[in-house]
Amino acid sequence: MPPLAALRVFEAAARHSNFTRAAEELGMTQAAVSYQIKLLEERSGGPLFLRKSRQVELTELGRRLAGPVTEAFDLIRGAFSSVRQEAQGVLVINCGPTFAARWLAQRIGTFQLQHPELAVRLDVSNHQVDFAREAVDVTIRAGLGNWPGLAAHLVKPAPFTPMLSPRLAASIGGVREPADLLKLKIIDPSDPWWQVWFKAAGYDAVALDARSRSQMGAQVLEAQAAVAGQGVAILTPDFYREELERGLLVQPFDLVASNGEGYWLVYPEGRRNNRKIRAFRDWIIKVAGEA
Repeated sequence: MPPLAALRVFEAAARHSNFTRAAEELGMTQAAVSYQIKLLEERSGGPLFLRKSRQVELTELGRRLAGPVTEAFDLIRGAFSSVRQEAQGVLVINCGPTFAARWLAQRIGTFQLQHPELAVRLDVSNHQVDFAREAVDVTIRAGLGNWPGLAAHLVKPAPFTPMLSPRLAASIGGVREPADLLKLKIIDPSDPWWQVWFKAAGYDAVALDARSRSQMGAQVLEAQAAVAGQGVAILTPDFYREELERGLLVQPFDLVASNGEGYWLVYPEGRRNNRKIRAFRDWIIKVAGEA
């Protein structure tokens, strides 16, 4: 076996394609990183990196070694993280603010009643979790479900349609056809959902680029702005049934479009048999099927 320290340096350098960044991550000098790589190259019988001015690039030999080494370190990290979290009895769920506020928070109590031995901690943010470096067990991620190395289970599709307050609709005499929406302020016109919906409604290439940008970072915030009459938002209807029933929002058209995205339960493939993850996976898939 080659020295573990050298393999650890190689994995970091291969991931960053940069000796300096690998050194910063590991708390080493760049010279120490270069030395460990040299030791590993002597053991492997050939160069592992092509040295360039600002970065390094794996050679064919380096690429053959990088995959198994990275997988081995991921298994080690996963095993250690699993043991640590299991010992603490804490299930850490990363989730975006919209899904957390409009779906998960209303249901997570039933999971806790079924699993009183687990404490649940919600990490609410939109950033994409790095499971190898963050103490997170599972995440609810929006997208198409195709993330290499990660298991993904569809929890809820994410169709969308325009919504606005009744008062805003009345301000232009009502919204009777899709073109009427263009008379009003569009909340986040850069959202690609708009073009998908308008195309489904028979309008190709609607010009929204020149409109003032109003990115709020989360659908749930855009919905609140729409309720306040600040503009038209494009939202997932199931999340706002209460607002529709109470008349705080109106859905002027039956047309609901989709680009294939949804909300997915995501975790590393190597942790699929983790007791906490298995319990949460079984629960959320069952509850989502009943919703």
